[in-house]
Amino acid sequence: MGFEEGGGVGSGFRCLTRRKQVDSDRVRAEEGHHQLAKALSVPHLVAIGVGATIGAGVYVLVGTVAREHAGPALSISFLIAGIAAALSAFCYAELASRCPSAGSAYHYSYICVGEGVAWLIGWALILEYTIGGSAVARGISPNLALFFGGPDSLPSFLARVSIPGLDIVVDPCAAILVFVVTGLLCLGIKESTFVQSIVTTANVCVLLFVIIAGGYIGFQTGWVGYTVAGGYFPYGVNGMLAGSATVFFAYIGFDSVASTAEEVKNPQRDLPLGIATSLSVCCLLYMMVSVVVVGLVPYFAMDPDTPISSAFARNDVQWAVYIITSGAVLALCSALMGSLLPQPRILMAMARDGLLPSFFSDVNVRTQVPVKSTILTGIFAATLAFFMDVSQLAGMVSVGTLLAFTIVAISILILRYVPPDEIPLPSSFRESIDSVSIRYSVQDNGEKADSLGNTGSSQNQYDGPSQEINKESVNYPLIGKEINPIGKEINPEHFSEQTRRQKAAWSIASVCLGVLILTTSASYTFLPDLLRYLACSVGGLLLLGGLFVLVWIDQDDARHNFGRTGGFICPFVPFLPVCCILINAYLLVNLGAGTWFRVSMWLLIGVLVYLFYGRTHSSLTDVVYVPAAHAEEIYRTAPAYVA
Repeated sequence: MGFEEGGGVGSGFRCLTRRKQVDSDRVRAEEGHHQLAKALSVPHLVAIGVGATIGAGVYVLVGTVAREHAGPALSISFLIAGIAAALSAFCYAELASRCPSAGSAYHYSYICVGEGVAWLIGWALILEYTIGGSAVARGISPNLALFFGGPDSLPSFLARVSIPGLDIVVDPCAAILVFVVTGLLCLGIKESTFVQSIVTTANVCVLLFVIIAGGYIGFQTGWVGYTVAGGYFPYGVNGMLAGSATVFFAYIGFDSVASTAEEVKNPQRDLPLGIATSLSVCCLLYMMVSVVVVGLVPYFAMDPDTPISSAFARNDVQWAVYIITSGAVLALCSALMGSLLPQPRILMAMARDGLLPSFFSDVNVRTQVPVKSTILTGIFAATLAFFMDVSQLAGMVSVGTLLAFTIVAISILILRYVPPDEIPLPSSFRESIDSVSIRYSVQDNGEKADSLGNTGSSQNQYDGPSQEINKESVNYPLIGKEINPIGKEINPEHFSEQTRRQKAAWSIASVCLGVLILTTSASYTFLPDLLRYLACSVGGLLLLGGLFVLVWIDQDDARHNFGRTGGFICPFVPFLPVCCILINAYLLVNLGAGTWFRVSMWLLIGVLVYLFYGRTHSSLTDVVYVPAAHAEEIYRTAPAYVA
């Protein structure tokens, strides 16, 4: 049967590849965790996705990208970026509907890739949401001050104060807002989502006002922004594509929907709809706002800081500035809720798996949310927002998101071609496991004896090794059997399937390695041209070769029964996930050395935490891996099994 001890996997580097079982009602019953409240439907998910995605960036980003990259073609840049984000959304939609538990990309990578990668993804997402929430909170007070008359007009108890000698500017308003949102999240998922729906709806109404009022002004003035001498593509197609790479980060946030998977009433239907609808709404709003704003003012005359407000002011609509500023504040508040919502659930998922202390996995019985994790997250984010100007750390937010997008696409390839064929069972099932193992060994040995009896003189040649193998299989059922040298034990279909899985695994590895070499060599312009071209050629060959093999071989039949069935299925596999990996890897490589240095320090801390705590406390340290085909029989015969 090829059973394998979990303890052996936990030794050395093999602990990095151990994988947990895909979601099932039995697994949750065995774990005995309090479940989160199932209270969310499609409208709630759309509110979470749109609210977390449309931050105040849209009120600034259109001016910067139009001036420096895209010009009037800004809307096409948003469209291309939206299509690129949709590739990741397709992958998220399938995994979220198959594995509807808290944890998002961390949870999916733990099931499909392994514990080591899952830990790094979870650790990176913790950094992403903490810094993201703190940065958003710090951005609210300057916009809020405009309602009081100017940048320094906030009441004294909310105003920013410089601490002499320390070069620190504290922001009480940011910290208070974080605490308010934290308290709201502790009330319950339904209550917090209701408030976020109101805030998000108000923000969308402001953007609709910009589109409708701006469109009216544009028709009145003749759309002067589209009559400039440079034409529709003043920076060429390359400039438009560079603009797409920049505005891609405006779509980050829809993954917050996946983090609430455990709280969705009908995850197989609602999660894909929620992800797709929220991303579509964001893309449509971005494109319409950019079409209007670029048409009101020539791209080279845009204010890079307040492009929308200044566009209305140039057309003598001063009162619209207050509405647009209100929209920016609402967008920041909604984004703050979207940033603080997923992190406690990721901490909870990691604690459930034993990688973090059980303190983080506690779910309040009354509110059915991880209150302790939420409060701790709020305290940490409020402290950062109060003391630190985290704007320089904003690039670190993108690393966590892009890493998550990349590993989710890789997980789709693994799920389709080499899904886990072994599942971990508790050591308390040892008696049942040994019983089933011995039964299969005896059956196989009986078949082998019949085959050997028909081989005549061959019996004498292989009698010694066969007896040795029989004895070993019965006495040590956790050790996989050898194949009979005669070949009678070989099942041609099984052998063919194993060959297919090996080819698929190597092809996925080839694709990933090829993408890494290709994107790195293409982006590092300081390298000699000959070396770059050679590296690009090698990377391209590895990528195309692996992709060709994946297209040529069949996908695994076990994918049909992986996790929850009946949900969304990602289309165009393997092309879509491979394109997703390529785009995200390119963006990751181009984030800059400074950002990667800071992220590396955080990941190094995570490695130390894993080595000294997570590795030894993991729930998979004392399990036995058994073939999935025999799991049901083991469950039925186990004394500890509760139906």
